[in-house]
Amino acid sequence: MKPIKVGILGLGTVGGGTVNVLTRNAAEIARRAGRDIVITRASAKDLAKPRICNTEGITLTNDPMDIINDPEIDIVLELIGGAGAVKDMVLTAIANGKHVVTANKSLIALHGNEIFAKASEKGVIVAFEAAVAGGIPIIKAIREGLSGNQIQWLAGIINGTGNFILTEMRDKGRDFADVLAEAQALGYAEADPTFDVEGIDAAHKLTILASIAFGIPLQFEKVYTEGITQITRTDVEYAEQLGYRIKHLGIARKTAEGIELRVHPTLIPERRLIANVNGVMNAVLVKGDAVGPSLYYGAGAGAEPTASAVVADVIDVVRALTSDPENRVPHLAFQADALADIPVLAAERIKTAYYLRLNAEDKPGVLADVTRILASHNISIEAIIQKEPLKGETAVPIILLTQITLEQEMNAALAEIAALSTVSGKISRIRLETLG
Repeated sequence: MKPIKVGILGLGTVGGGTVNVLTRNAAEIARRAGRDIVITRASAKDLAKPRICNTEGITLTNDPMDIINDPEIDIVLELIGGAGAVKDMVLTAIANGKHVVTANKSLIALHGNEIFAKASEKGVIVAFEAAVAGGIPIIKAIREGLSGNQIQWLAGIINGTGNFILTEMRDKGRDFADVLAEAQALGYAEADPTFDVEGIDAAHKLTILASIAFGIPLQFEKVYTEGITQITRTDVEYAEQLGYRIKHLGIARKTAEGIELRVHPTLIPERRLIANVNGVMNAVLVKGDAVGPSLYYGAGAGAEPTASAVVADVIDVVRALTSDPENRVPHLAFQADALADIPVLAAERIKTAYYLRLNAEDKPGVLADVTRILASHNISIEAIIQKEPLKGETAVPIILLTQITLEQEMNAALAEIAALSTVSGKISRIRLETLG
């Protein structure tokens, strides 16, 4: 049987790692796929740039369209990233009848609905395991391994940069800005870290996970997104004293009213396994009605961990080449004509518990005012702790943990509390999930 010819768009970290894995493990991969897989062409902006891979035997070009329009290429690996010109490249490859494997979460989150529709029309596959959580096979786990379940909710640490920052703040008592600078020096964070620290990267990934978990169209614009830039060392320390860890979570939950899609800092009980995922590692906790909770842990980025997912997709495509396109695994887990129009809830309709920290004057009646306002908005208090004033300050830090309540009620209550003359400064609010 003739070999499958692969063309790679982009020879950066992931592209170079993919070349290494495909060539180093060529014999084992052929045994699994049923035929040889050969990289014949690759594109890169700068052909003279040093690579982490050996490109001997691979025809190089600085024009990706040379590969997309090559009739000899069976599978195009899109490893450039971004969602601008890359979208047109992928659509052209599909129009040319080529299968596509991508690690591009923004492309799938923003344009996946259109891309999958075009792929279905042409009878080709678009595979994207590497788009979420790097080397963790979470797409396949939900789409295939858990396909007998109704997924009730999932929660994931799906951005390694944010997790590294929060881990350093907790373990070493460092401030956010200090750790971010180190993350940039180590290459964990970009010069412009906005996508990582503001939760946009995680929101792209959550969009994909929610779609395959609940059988809904990709809807990135409906994800509530909050970053970690406002998390202070003080909040990290107080959370630890209360038996919690702060993690930047992506959460998708199916409720009777609709689906919650949210990315934000979250207190998690320290006894939970996911609360102990540290550094740049990723983890996704999935709750199915039959299997219960299952945790998927591993490297969320890196050359070969991500290449592991890319190559697995290539093997899946090769295995499926002889199968009836109508009977292949659907791109978004559910048959295209069976995607449900379940509403995604606005942020105000989210229900969760909260950690609150405020600074108040140390005199009678202040705490009573705060609890009265919370009660008037149907917010029950789980615990209250009053701390000693911070050095040089007269206001007393008060920490409250609430029971589960509606976000719009909490918004209204916090507005009233902030208006009290006895409360000063910004009120710190972090959502709390027990993940039980």
